[in-house]
Amino acid sequence: MTFGQPAESFPAMNIPPSASALNEPVRNVRHRWTAGVVLVNVGINAAFFGPLQVLLGQQAIYFDAPQKEAILALVTGCGAAVSLVANPLFGAFSDRTLSRFGRRVPWVLIGALLGTIGLLGLTAAPGVAAMTALWCLVQLGCNGAVAAITAAIPDRVPVRQRGTVGGLASMGTTAGILVGAGVAAAVAGNFALGYIICAAVLMLGIVMYLFTSQDQPLDPSLRPPFSLRGFIVGFVRPFAFPDFCWAWLTRFLVNVGTHLVTLYLLFFLSDAVHYPDPAFGVLILTGIYAVTTLVTAVIGGLWTDRVGKRKPFVIGSSVIIALAALILAFFPSWPGALVGAAVLGVGYGAYLAVDFALLTQVLPFAADRGKDMGVINVANSLPQVIAPAVAWLLVTAVDGGYLLLYIVAAGIGLLGAVFVVKIKSVD
Repeated sequence: MTFGQPAESFPAMNIPPSASALNEPVRNVRHRWTAGVVLVNVGINAAFFGPLQVLLGQQAIYFDAPQKEAILALVTGCGAAVSLVANPLFGAFSDRTLSRFGRRVPWVLIGALLGTIGLLGLTAAPGVAAMTALWCLVQLGCNGAVAAITAAIPDRVPVRQRGTVGGLASMGTTAGILVGAGVAAAVAGNFALGYIICAAVLMLGIVMYLFTSQDQPLDPSLRPPFSLRGFIVGFVRPFAFPDFCWAWLTRFLVNVGTHLVTLYLLFFLSDAVHYPDPAFGVLILTGIYAVTTLVTAVIGGLWTDRVGKRKPFVIGSSVIIALAALILAFFPSWPGALVGAAVLGVGYGAYLAVDFALLTQVLPFAADRGKDMGVINVANSLPQVIAPAVAWLLVTAVDGGYLLLYIVAAGIGLLGAVFVVKIKSVD
C-alpha cells in the first residue's frame, strides 16, 4: 500500500469482512435513517443560529447596551475559535470510540447534552465572562455532534446515494437556520425563553437518530494504539493526499466568497440600495435565499447521484454563486438584490449537496472518517473568522466599496470552481 494513492485505492485498508464499522458501505440507507440525520442537523443549526442571529445580541444589550458590539464580538469570536478545534477533535475521538452503540451515536448524544447545558446556562449567565464561557460550551458540544453526524454519512451511505443524502442533510441545515430565526423572532426579546426553546429543539432533533442509527461498533483489534504524536500528526496527514487538499481548498474558497456576499447585506441595503427598512429587507432576502437553497440542495443531490458525476455540478454551482455576487455588484437596487438572493440560493444549495458527496469520496482512510470530515468542516468555520476582516477592509478601502466587495467575492468563488478540476479521483 503506497502512501500517495487516492482514497479509492485503499480497499477499506484491507479490513476483513467482519469489520463492518470500517467497510465501504454498499447497501442504500433507508428513509427513516436519513430522516434521523436531517433532524439532527435541524436541531444543531437551530441551537447555533437562534442565538447567533438574535439572542446573543439581545443578551449583550441587557448586560451593557453601549458596549453591545464589543460584547457580541468577544462572545462570538471565542465561540468561533472553539468551533475550529472542536470539530476535528471530536471527529478523532469518535473514530476511536469502542462503545457497543457504535462510534458516532455516543458523540451525537454527548455533544447535544453539552450544547443543551450551555444554552440553559445562558438563561442565567450573571455577566459577560459567564456568557462567553457558556457560548463556548454550546459551540464545543454542537460541533462535537456535527463531527459525529457528518462522519456517519460516509460510514453508512454508499457513494451512489451520497448526493441525495447530502442534499437532504443540507436541507436540514437550512431548515435549522430558519427554525432558529423563527424562535428568536417569536420570543419577542425574551432571550432566556429563546435559549430554552433552542435547547429543546436540539434535544428533540437527535431522538430519532439515536433509535434508528444502527451504528456499527468498532472491533477493538482495529483501533491502533494511542500515540500523542501520532494523534496530533493525524490532523495534517490527510493533506498529504492531493485530492483531499484541492477539495478542502475549493470548499474554503467558496465559503469565503459566500460569506462575503451575505455578511454586509444589512449595510448594503441601507447604504447602497437605500431600502427604507433594511432589517426587514434582510429578512426577505434571507427567506428567498433559504427557500431556493432548500429546493436546489435536494434536486442537486438527486441529479448528481443519477448521472454519477460530481465535478461538473460543483463547478457549475460555484459559477452560479459568483454570478449572484456580480448581480449585487453591478445592480445595487432592490430588484437586483431580490434576483441576487435567489441566484445565490440556487447555486449554494446545489453546491452544498454535491460538494459534500465529492468530499466523502476523497477521504484517505476509512478508520479516520470522523477526524478527516472534521478537518474538512474547518473549511466551513474558518471563513466565518476571516470574512468579516476582509469585508471590512474592502468596503472601507474605497468609495462605493460594495462594488469592490462583491467583485472580490465573485473572484474568490470562481477560484474555487477552477481548483475543482485538479481533483483526479472523482469525476
